[in-house]
Amino acid sequence: MERITWDQFFMAQSHLLALRSTCTRLAVGATVVRDKRIIAGGYNGSITGDEHCIEKGCYVVDNHCVRTVHAEMNALLQCAKYGTPTRGADLYVTHFPCLPCTKSIIQAGIERIYYATDYKNNPYAQELFAKAGVEVVHVPFDERKIDFLSDEKLALYTDMLQELRESGVSAEKLLPYEQRVSALFGKSIKA
Repeated sequence: MERITWDQFFMAQSHLLALRSTCTRLAVGATVVRDKRIIAGGYNGSITGDEHCIEKGCYVVDNHCVRTVHAEMNALLQCAKYGTPTRGADLYVTHFPCLPCTKSIIQAGIERIYYATDYKNNPYAQELFAKAGVEVVHVPFDERKIDFLSDEKLALYTDMLQELRESGVSAEKLLPYEQRVSALFGKSIKA
């Protein structure tokens, strides 16, 4: 098994946090990191004690759910709540931050932001990051890096394709399936 990079590790943490999201429109996670140590994390959801989107539906105003606190804000607020400095820290987030989160990230003194998925990348947000000297790094998230059963799944698919070939299914019919399995696992297979 190949060791994942620090960027992939922290991005995986953000994706794990996103699984706690209570927003039905988009699940986002964010991890604040300093010196390769996680200092806070957050996901998008309603404020403590309030109703959640998954229970009551999104409360949408001007095409934005106003019921939720964004993941980036939740992570930064965790730092503020517990007195953890953010100046010079990095932020790993599953999606490119919205404009209000961009402003908060800059004001919190975050030095670098790593994001996995482009999401309405606001040109003004990009401009603000550049002006503030915040480095913005796109780190595509590769879920295969944290799939602990990847080898077993690949072996199962390979065995199934081999069984189909031995039962008389033509190579032509099997080819699209072999290509899909190869693409899923990043490895060339031939049943």
